Amino acid sequence: MVAELQVAVVAVDHKVWSGVAKSVVAKTPEGEIGILPGHEPVLSLLVDGVVRIETTDGAKVSVAVHGGFFAVDSNEVKVLAEVAELDSEIDVARAQAALDRANGSESPEEIAAYRRAETRLKAAAETTASGLHN
Repeated sequence: MVAELQVAVVAVDHKVWSGVAKSVVAKTPEGEIGILPGHEPVLSLLVDGVVRIETTDGAKVSVAVHGGFFAVDSNEVKVLAEVAELDSEIDVARAQAALDRANGSESPEEIAAYRRAETRLKAAAETTASGLHN
């Protein structure tokens, strides 16, 4: 039997995605980390970015995450994010409008809004570029 990862991505208010995967890549304060079956236990903060999941059937799933942390233990990966949005659920026009509104602002709230919109667009673009729509 091929080793696999049990993955769950959860936002504060809802489950975003769960399933079986070959690999997970997430962004931490130290940089990106790739998780494969058999990985050592890890507990790390997440920074705004895209969590990329490759399922056991080869599908690619991208999730825009904002804050939170992830844990890896015994081939289980749990992504616990403050805010998370599945690539297929991202409204690109709305994200682009939010990015345009926040562009050039210096307020902390608008800078955070800019980063969230930018991350959402990156997640949506990864799915579009791969030709997969999950």
